Amino acid sequence: MKSMNPLAQQLNETLQTESPNVYAMLSTLGKAIYFPKEGILSQSAEAKTKATKFNATIGIATEGGQPMHLKVIQETLSAYNPKDIYEYAPPGGKPELRAAWRSKMIKENPSLETKPFGNPVVTNALTHGLSIVADLFADAGDAVVIPNKNWENYELTFGVRRGAEIVEYPLYNDQMRFNSAGLREALLAQKDKGKAIVVLNFPNNPTGYTPGPQEGEEIIAAIRDAAEAGINVVAVTDDAYFGLFFEDSLHESLFAKLADLHPRVLAVKVDGATKEEYVWGFRVGFITYASSSAAALTALEQKTLGIIRATISSGPHPSQTFVLRALTSPDFEAQKAEKYDIMKRRANRVKALLDSGRYGDVWGYYPFNSGYFMCLKLSDVSAEAVRVHLLNQYGIGTIALGKTDLRVAFSCIEEENLEELFDTIFKAVNELNQ
Repeated sequence: MKSMNPLAQQLNETLQTESPNVYAMLSTLGKAIYFPKEGILSQSAEAKTKATKFNATIGIATEGGQPMHLKVIQETLSAYNPKDIYEYAPPGGKPELRAAWRSKMIKENPSLETKPFGNPVVTNALTHGLSIVADLFADAGDAVVIPNKNWENYELTFGVRRGAEIVEYPLYNDQMRFNSAGLREALLAQKDKGKAIVVLNFPNNPTGYTPGPQEGEEIIAAIRDAAEAGINVVAVTDDAYFGLFFEDSLHESLFAKLADLHPRVLAVKVDGATKEEYVWGFRVGFITYASSSAAALTALEQKTLGIIRATISSGPHPSQTFVLRALTSPDFEAQKAEKYDIMKRRANRVKALLDSGRYGDVWGYYPFNSGYFMCLKLSDVSAEAVRVHLLNQYGIGTIALGKTDLRVAFSCIEEENLEELFDTIFKAVNELNQ
């Protein structure tokens, strides 16, 4: 068996000393991974500061003191300095962007101001952040606890890639509020394993639901109960749609409450500009850890950089530069508020239509108050049949989930077209019911 790299061993010893429960959460890969201190990256970084005459270290081409580039590309990006576009970004991301995102996190989550958490590491959007969590913490058979209405990619990321066991609980209870009792039960069922990964995705994809403040306290209590029962909990907030809260729900990420909850709880925040800033194709996300130990945070960051180095090496530089420019623009807040208002009006219009009584009892809908989506619960016809009929007869695309649920993304439908959309869905359901 190959012996463990001394750098990995050093990081592990730090975690064993500073946060033994977090060390116990690591997967086999998580224990083995490290970020090289000697090699091309470190030697290039050293040369960048000391090689004042010639720097022949890094695998880029230069010309005239700038990164070499093609005019046909640069002419479309003339607002940007070539060094902020063409060079490799550091594996952890642009330092200025990481600092700006951390400041943004505190501004939007005031509870974080006094909490111990690290510097966000740039990921290639949220899926990549979640896959880092899976690589670092999920081994075959480990439990990943998620609600039964979830983003299907969790199965690929944690289940197929890492062999973890997906444990589902009903998202809603009988009062159609968040089922914190179900979460608690699913977590406590992992007592024999002594470990669980829980993913909290609010606003929820596919339902567009975010719990209220009281529900949030119940979620935190459920995770605390699991920790006090001796279960090490990796608590991941998948905050893909953060900020798009249209009603009286939680308006802060649960990451803040999880950050110093219990020694057996490791809070991990996965978020990004993807949905929040409407830059889906930029693929700029972040992963952030919470710990009262600065040494433990450094160790987790080094292991994260090791995963990044071993998979994508580093994220795209241009999109990081674009996002940084947006975050530091004086117009950013106003422009974002304008888009938020558009999204909120669409959500409110959908709710008004569904509550109008015009659609009878052919469907109900799951509570929604945030995000991009909502889900209809069809009464007497299969969601897949409706999806296919809408597509073939009316040129309308929706997503069928299970037997009864039809996901509708109001985010991509103009407000004035929402009535026609739901009227047509209603028509399609009735045609299939005949």
